[in-house]
Amino acid sequence: MNVLLIVVDQWRGDTLAHLGHPCVRTPNVSRLAARGVTFTGHYCQGVPCAPARASLLTGTYPMTHRVVRNGTPLDARLATLASVTRAAGLDPALTGYTTTAPDPRETTADDPRYETHGDIMDGWRQVRPFAPAKRPYFGWLSGQGYDVPEPPEQAWNPQRPGQVASDGPLDLPLPIAPEHTDTAWFTDGALEHIRAHAGRPWFLHYGVYRPHPPFVAAAPYLAHYPWRAMPAPVRAATPAAEGAQHPLLAHYLGRIDQSKFFENRHGPVAAMGEDEVRQTRAQYYALVTEVDHHIGRVLDLLERSGEAERTLVVFTSDHAEQLGNHWMLGKQGYFRDSYHIPLIVVDPRPDADATRGRVVDAFTESVDVMPTILEWLGLEAPRQCDGVSLLPWLHGGAPEQWRRGVFYEFDFREVMDPVVESSLGVDLDACGVSIWQERRFKHVHFTGLPPLLFDLAADPHELHDLAGSPAHRDPLLAITQRHLSHRMAHANRTLTGYCAGDGLHHRGARDDVPRRLGQPAVHSRRR
Repeated sequence: MNVLLIVVDQWRGDTLAHLGHPCVRTPNVSRLAARGVTFTGHYCQGVPCAPARASLLTGTYPMTHRVVRNGTPLDARLATLASVTRAAGLDPALTGYTTTAPDPRETTADDPRYETHGDIMDGWRQVRPFAPAKRPYFGWLSGQGYDVPEPPEQAWNPQRPGQVASDGPLDLPLPIAPEHTDTAWFTDGALEHIRAHAGRPWFLHYGVYRPHPPFVAAAPYLAHYPWRAMPAPVRAATPAAEGAQHPLLAHYLGRIDQSKFFENRHGPVAAMGEDEVRQTRAQYYALVTEVDHHIGRVLDLLERSGEAERTLVVFTSDHAEQLGNHWMLGKQGYFRDSYHIPLIVVDPRPDADATRGRVVDAFTESVDVMPTILEWLGLEAPRQCDGVSLLPWLHGGAPEQWRRGVFYEFDFREVMDPVVESSLGVDLDACGVSIWQERRFKHVHFTGLPPLLFDLAADPHELHDLAGSPAHRDPLLAITQRHLSHRMAHANRTLTGYCAGDGLHHRGARDDVPRRLGQPAVHSRRR
């Protein structure tokens, strides 16, 4: 019984060939989908990387784990996918990263893991880590004969490697051979790990860095995407018109710089013309195709070795990417572009044969991944988990009751540089954004700023806020109440099923008290 958890970075939920994307090539992900179930209504619970990955690997909403930004420590009391499976006798391994900062109550302020915005979550055996500061890969790259500059990220500069950023073109290829990219490096580590554990149970978190920026792809992949044929972005007529929707959006349109996404550019992202966005999209789709190629290498090994017949495969992303929509790149704010991500689950057992190739459009969430994997392994999900197992969808049916919407969150505080807080006139703890999205309406609530309401049926691209419309007062009130009810129902409930008095009694909880917040005290393996 093996588990392969494939976690890519910044892959949009609409960027899959088998779902009808107009130009992207993902033959190996399509091949995976043919063996499993694709969930098209899948959303992450937070952005950027650290909040998203904390939800994925603890099964909890950001309002519970409170990793609100990259660099925010993860509460050590929370159970994780690694800690639960390790306690059950597995040895969870990881290529890539989890963007996790340790709990300062469990270590010291000079812990080297604090030197970056995020290191490796406790419990994982590191196969090929990308942190800290991405040095392991660049050290290997230097050993392959490349001149790696300082900072090493300039090795990705397609115009002038080793020199400072300029206003370089966006349609140049990566100056690194395809077999030496970071995606190839991570995948080589994954293949080595699978081969080394042949015939024994294994659990591998196979993570890659792409299609995360910088948006520059190796030549063979970029050749598939002539930039003039790329779809245009969806956005208001001007950045000013876009920013008029909300003060937070206006702030980001004035602050997001191209240097975060390209090694040879600077200036506001909102100043990019349509041709430049198309060039960016060509690079992004090329990176997607590169990742797809290397996923195919892993699938080939599983099939040749016979491991595919006893391996649960989960393919997903931490979060998504704006990709020029709403005059933005990256992942921030409240638009679906940043939160809608892919999910494909392949159960190799015969009782999933009837659903192979199935597409499910029900709302699912990143917090469902941990309960799904644990149930497949015969383990009980910790009571902390906000998600539920998706295995019923793989076994021919659908739950009688399912969630009406999806819930995700964003926090715009900047502990190191509180310019956004001062600009918007809010304090550190009033920077929260809570989003509840249903089929028809989407409600965005801010702790210290005005709310938003979108009619997704009439306005699927979220260009027109209706929160101030008198004609939409009733829908706004109704969805606000459902939004609040969802938050209240998912407040931390780890110990709320216990009661002291003539001994310790429980309902809806484990038989004995967990030693750590949310962690089951007893595990059983499925045979």
